[in-house]
Amino acid sequence: MGALEMSARLRCAIDILGGFGKSVLSFGMKSPLIIMALSIVALQSYAVEESSRPQSSGEPASTVVKVFRAGAATSNITPFLGTSIIGGFAPKGSLHIHDELHVRCLVLDDGQTQLAFAIVDNVQIPHEVFDAAKQLIHENTSLPMENMLMAATHSHSAPSLRGTSYTVLDQPFDEYQKFVIRRIADGIQRALHNLEPARIAWGAGEVPQHVFNRRWLLKDGKTVTSPFGDEDLAVTNPGRYARELLKPAGPVNAKVYFLSVESTAGRPIALLANHWLHYVGGVGKGHISADYFGVFSQRIAQLLAAKGDDPPFVGMLSNGASGDINNNDYASYGKKKRRSYAPYEKMKLVAEDLAQEVLRIRKTIKHKDWVKLGAAQAEMTLRYRRPDAEQLKRAKAILENPKPDSREYTRQALFARRAIDVAKFPETLDIAAQVFRIGDLGIAALPFEVFTEIGLEIENRSPFGETFTIELANGGNGYLPSPKQHELGGYETWLTVNRVEKGASPKIVKKLTELFLQLKNE
Repeated sequence: MGALEMSARLRCAIDILGGFGKSVLSFGMKSPLIIMALSIVALQSYAVEESSRPQSSGEPASTVVKVFRAGAATSNITPFLGTSIIGGFAPKGSLHIHDELHVRCLVLDDGQTQLAFAIVDNVQIPHEVFDAAKQLIHENTSLPMENMLMAATHSHSAPSLRGTSYTVLDQPFDEYQKFVIRRIADGIQRALHNLEPARIAWGAGEVPQHVFNRRWLLKDGKTVTSPFGDEDLAVTNPGRYARELLKPAGPVNAKVYFLSVESTAGRPIALLANHWLHYVGGVGKGHISADYFGVFSQRIAQLLAAKGDDPPFVGMLSNGASGDINNNDYASYGKKKRRSYAPYEKMKLVAEDLAQEVLRIRKTIKHKDWVKLGAAQAEMTLRYRRPDAEQLKRAKAILENPKPDSREYTRQALFARRAIDVAKFPETLDIAAQVFRIGDLGIAALPFEVFTEIGLEIENRSPFGETFTIELANGGNGYLPSPKQHELGGYETWLTVNRVEKGASPKIVKKLTELFLQLKNE
């Protein structure tokens, strides 16, 4: 654009600005700020004209600027004191709140597609609770429900969101469930409100010192009897068999994956990490706590964000395929004196190591100005596992002959009552298989406590450059062992603990792979 055309456009801009423009002439257009403002108006006028001008066959089409946005927020979901804490076989009342429980939310927007994450401090959440929250969000924002990924962290020091019983279906929502539904919806809606131009990156580090397979095979093919009378080759948390341990029954995954978003000015907005570790534990008696998931979220904020940022940075830690993983090194049991930890000491140690590794890798990667987003979801129908006639007969016989002073009987009676409840389940259930695409990153979401070898298979079959799994997502249906692990037996394979057919995992992996390929080819 030449000088004469620019001068004419400045005059035009003065006319557009009306009375203010006339007063400019009285200053002789000597004010630099006024000249700058008028120049912007003139250039915008030129840009609008150019974008609407017909293109000749030899001219390239005008480029549309793509803007990537991100927003994050949290919702406090701490319950009243006295609320029962779940996570063990016998729920107990809470006596103290050590740290607050939260829903931690992140929304991503590539200009065409929005994806939403909600990571909830809880042990396991039924799909009905998540579905109600998604429906509320959809009604208020029109965000598609299949574009929302909601998952429990698996903290064992939080109240139940499964109603009055783990094995009773179709219960009305209780007070705490209703509260959390609204707070999940609030968190996502606030994250949407906080959307701003952003950059995004992802990466993975290694933290091998804290992950161990908790299922072990014993020497000489020794077996252990389950509460259902079956002989198991695999033993979960086998501390009392320290002298007889042969080898772990499955693999581990030492990676810590993460997704980082920052403003275009470089201010950290949020970081979503993913680690394949069941939980850490070691809380005080009767304490409510978000476990190491909460500690990591706070620590990564301390390392990355500045105090007083508005909106504040949100750190998040989701749980990966860790149904058979904990942080107890059973290979060292009986070989050396085990270190004892004060309450919360071990979870702080694990969280610190994760945060430092994420920080180290984050410094080596470049945030991108824009990436393509995508979501795909499919409903799958699986068979419920229900007791056969012989198992049901045995369960009733156990309850008819109580042995109140027997620890073994207490365990048998617990699973006998569960078996009788599960016998009333319908034949099938529907689950959601969900995948997200974030550039060349794939995320799989499953409503189970997923064995690590299944998560590794999902990763290996994914067409994306990096892939990780978020477990207990969009529902909670117990453990998901592979067929191989079902053959070995052990706690995670028991009826009522594993709720779906033994051949479920290959079907789910196949469906997730198909969904990933669908997103890759779009």
